[in-house]
Amino acid sequence: MAHGTPSSLDEMPEYLRLVRGGRPPSDALVAEMRANYAAIGGRSPLTDISEAQAAALRARLGADIPVAVGMRNWRPFIGEALAALAAAGVTRVIGIPMAPQFSTLSVQKYIDAAAQALPDGVQFEAIESFHTHPLLLDAFAERVRAAQPKPEELVVFTAHSLPVRAIESGDRYADEVAETAHGVAQRVGITHYDRAFQSAGRTPEPWIGPPLAQLIDDRSVTIRRFLIVPIGFVCDHTEILFDIDIQAAQTAREFSTSLRRTESLNTSPLFIAMLEDLVRSKL
Repeated sequence: MAHGTPSSLDEMPEYLRLVRGGRPPSDALVAEMRANYAAIGGRSPLTDISEAQAAALRARLGADIPVAVGMRNWRPFIGEALAALAAAGVTRVIGIPMAPQFSTLSVQKYIDAAAQALPDGVQFEAIESFHTHPLLLDAFAERVRAAQPKPEELVVFTAHSLPVRAIESGDRYADEVAETAHGVAQRVGITHYDRAFQSAGRTPEPWIGPPLAQLIDDRSVTIRRFLIVPIGFVCDHTEILFDIDIQAAQTAREFSTSLRRTESLNTSPLFIAMLEDLVRSKL
């Protein structure tokens, strides 16, 4: 289960309405998001990569265990995926939100969407978090090693920001992000690193930080190179391709520094092996 993304710029208004819980987006927001998507080629690869991840998992699990993809905010919707599974005779579903760290504002919403759309006679069981699964840490560590961090580069682990109110209400998300960062750094042998949050929503309330742009600003006094490791995401999509590759890179240039990132997990064999382990642990 993943967030979902429109397949064309024409679908942006309806997609944003769903993301906003039914509230229609302003013309300015629609125009901004269309420009962001246009900057990465006109569409996000999220759905395509999610389907590729599902195909890779299906190949590991074998023909006896069907694998479906469902999105919370666009087609194929979670409810559609569940209905198709039920029609094929499935009576028990294991749901994997494709976000490593649990949050009431992300992962829990996937679980709730599945529960609300669950067909009669179907049992649903969700994987709430896999933020310190050894194979996940191995997969991220593999990407960091492949990037060959330079001694003068500051490694920055990033994840999606959340409203402060969620953390103050007891949401464990920020702690899980910190634990993922620690686990990956330990595997690679990185003793000095930073954490930052990115892609905060456009609301007046405070969001957890430091924001990635602010961290670049603060650290650029002494640091000239940044290596971003987005541990809150498991594939390429707008938060990676636009928010880091375009937006954060532009911020780095404004401070006369350079910024690059590790490759996303996408269909990393280690990551797919982790998904298989999550499923088999529930069988």
